This record gives sequence, C-alpha cells and structure tokens, in this order.
Amino acid sequence: MAERRILARGATADILEWEAGTVLKWFREWMPARTAAHEAEISRLVQQSGLPVPAVGDLVTYEGRSGLVYQRVTGPTMLRVLSSNPWRVIGLARQLAELHARVHGVTAPQLASVRERFRHKLEEARGLMSGAIYERASAALAGLPDGEALCHGDFHPDNILLTADGPVIIDWPDATRGDPASDVARTALLLRMGEVPQDVPLVMRWTIDAVRRLYHAVYLRRYQQLHPIPPERIRAWMFPVVAARLAERRPEAEMQLILAWLERNLKAN
Repeated sequence: MAERRILARGATADILEWEAGTVLKWFREWMPARTAAHEAEISRLVQQSGLPVPAVGDLVTYEGRSGLVYQRVTGPTMLRVLSSNPWRVIGLARQLAELHARVHGVTAPQLASVRERFRHKLEEARGLMSGAIYERASAALAGLPDGEALCHGDFHPDNILLTADGPVIIDWPDATRGDPASDVARTALLLRMGEVPQDVPLVMRWTIDAVRRLYHAVYLRRYQQLHPIPPERIRAWMFPVVAARLAERRPEAEMQLILAWLERNLKAN
C-alpha cells in the first residue's frame, strides 16, 4: 500500500489523505482507542443536526493507530482569511456569531454536561493555580446553570473552513450540552487570550492582534442580536472557563497571561 500523505499535524492526531473525497484523522499511538469512538459518536450526532459539518465515516486502524474517516473539506480557515484580509473583520466576525447561534439552536441531551467538563478540567489544573483561584472558580461553577444546548467547546475562527459551498465547522471532540453562555465565554477567552498559530507569518500575527478586540466586539454584538443572553451570565462563566484553560498546558506566555487575568479578577463579583 502506498504511503499516505500527511496533510496536517496536530497535538493528538494527524490528518492523512485517504480514499477519494475523504481524509483520515489518525490519532497518536498514546491516544486510547475509545477516543476515536467517542469522537465518532459526537460527530454523527452533530451531522444529524443539519449543521454545516464534515460527514463522518468509519472507524479504522492504520499502522497500529486508531483513525476516523471524514469527508474531505477544502477551503481556508476563517483565521487565515482574516489574517490576510483584515478589512473583512466585521463581516467575518458577524459570520462567526451567526454560526455559533446556529450551533446553540440545537439541543443535545445525549452529550455530557459542559459544567461537568469544566469541573474535571479545574481538578486537572488545581496544581497550576493558587488555592484562592481554585476555590473561586469552583464556587462560581457550582452556581451556574446547566442546559441542553449543543456547545462546541472550541469555537473560534481556526475551526471554521470557508469553502466554495459555505462555511463548515470542524473539530467537535470537546462538544457537550449545557448553557450556551459557557460556550460564548470560551470563545471570548480564545479570541482575547488564545495564541495565534505558529505557522501564521509574523506580520500577519501583528495584524490579527490589532483587529482581535474589534472582532470579538462585533462577534458578541451580533450573537446577542440572534441569541440574547444576559451579559452578566457570560461574565459569570468567564472565571471558571479561564481557570479551566490551565489544564490544557498552553505555551508559557499564554499560561502567564491567563494567571495574570485570574489574579486581577479574583475578587470580582
């Protein structure tokens, strides 16, 4: 069998060329086989909702590693388009909000709770934060509402592909069900503190940083027009969502940015 070409590399999986019109998400050797099965289950559920997502295929084993076949979707990410066309910031931010509101219009009672997901992440990150931050984040999380809306869990412009047939939302393994405000807070975190991918040229990285605040403001305003949520509820989710980000072991500069934000906001109501 001819060697499969690697199209992209990630922390937990590579993307390989597969059969005609498909790719293989090829999980790393140390990832348990249940990871691929869990992602397949979520992806099929999301596909059935009618959202614009890649079609999911079979679970396979290739060279001893688990894999999941997906429809091959061609197009640049929204982040790439934004980085090279910063004058499109308002339209792209509105499009992100419109897609996010569509996601939250879907109910997903079969999925795990978003509040439980953040509780587990806080436990994982407990040693990376002060006791005061952990107690504040845990108490805030315990007082927040649950729900049954579909939450993507990692919704940002690098997970939107802009294809000739319209935008496609990718990367669903962190999907849960719960309060949409938690997902909006997570997106706010990623837009405000998320690291720009290293393969983006330096000049473009500066441009992205310059438009980031405007992008976030337009996104939030448009989202609220389509799916109104009390701003104070989004703010209430921010502290536990930001604290839980520490569990993801981000680059040192981003970890320090997160800790500084948490310390500044520790005593806020």
